[in-house]
Amino acid sequence: MNTYYVTRIEEPDFGCEGCPEGQEIKDKVFLKQETTKEEMIIYMEDKLLYDRNVDEGTKVIIDEDGRLQKAEEQ
Repeated sequence: MNTYYVTRIEEPDFGCEGCPEGQEIKDKVFLKQETTKEEMIIYMEDKLLYDRNVDEGTKVIIDEDGRLQKAEEQ
């Protein structure tokens, strides 16, 4: 299974109006593959990143749902 490092997370800017009511907020997450150093970008729900304790510098995998999951340290 491929592992990645989160190099940057960009949160959407809704300006002074704030986030529209009921809208799901997705952050832009920049990843670098651990061995090949290939870079990619995915979008993931802000709340899920927080719930899974994923932040910049975190080692992650992409789960079967296409979402980031913190990699188990061995």
